[in-house]
Amino acid sequence: MMANKKKISALKKNYLKFLKKQEVAGEPFYDKLGQLKKFYIPICDHIFKKLKKSPKKNIIGLSGAQGSGKSTIAQILKLVLKFRHNLHVVCFSIDDYYKTLKERKKMAYRVNKLFLTRGVPGTHDIKMLLNDLIKLQSLKFKKMKIPKFDKSIDDRLSKNKWSIIKKKPDVIIFEGWCVGARHEKKSTLKNSINQLEKKEDGNMVWRNTVNSELKNNYLKLFKKINYLVYLKIPSFKYVIKWRSLQEKKLKRQTKGRKIMNKNQILRFIMFYERITKNMIKNISKIANILISLDSKHRLKRLSIKL
Repeated sequence: MMANKKKISALKKNYLKFLKKQEVAGEPFYDKLGQLKKFYIPICDHIFKKLKKSPKKNIIGLSGAQGSGKSTIAQILKLVLKFRHNLHVVCFSIDDYYKTLKERKKMAYRVNKLFLTRGVPGTHDIKMLLNDLIKLQSLKFKKMKIPKFDKSIDDRLSKNKWSIIKKKPDVIIFEGWCVGARHEKKSTLKNSINQLEKKEDGNMVWRNTVNSELKNNYLKLFKKINYLVYLKIPSFKYVIKWRSLQEKKLKRQTKGRKIMNKNQILRFIMFYERITKNMIKNISKIANILISLDSKHRLKRLSIKL
């Protein structure tokens, strides 16, 4: 009994400490302890029960639109799994596996200029990511490094700045905006959904290539996910608002380095629009855990498939 009380106390203390660091002026977290009790603990208890039955099925995918809070929630789940269930968790983002600026420049030249902009399927090093997942799950685990991508310089950091994983993880949390996304039918690609597609992808090479990547290379990756958690936003319009908040956080974290202005954000979001809208509409059908957010960025409803 005393041990459980100590666990709960340690969890609350570290959870609140983490949230305080994450808060941006004017955007405080709502009902912190209430959300811990109603959302994060039930999710982690469910995952823990599943892991007890199948320890090898330990890859959790965490997905949601830009600005939905994936990185923050991934770290909270890591905290709960650590302090409540004594599990060693490795947490990383698909963003850290973006191809280097040099690689994307080559792709932009060979395929389509829009691939210079990071984000969509095709701009990640899927081969490296798959290899790292295999290493993380290996019974003969050896100390390894996971890449880091710096968005403020739009490039991968040098290897001496990568994250070092010293111990084999019990749980792997793998988050990203397109994690778990599925490809579309070719017929649905014909209609441009924004000015970017209409003016800069008139021949449909970019969107067809992105769709093909989802259908092939990314599907191989996403099939390795054992449990998919999806953060469902009310509608696409909130992506712009919440992505702007992300930029403010990035500016603070990178000590005032250059970030995107509103017009740059509006254009950037167009790269993500097609897949994001498709995920909002369809991914809840395949997600194991669905967290619905309200218009004020609060966790509203939790649905867990047993």
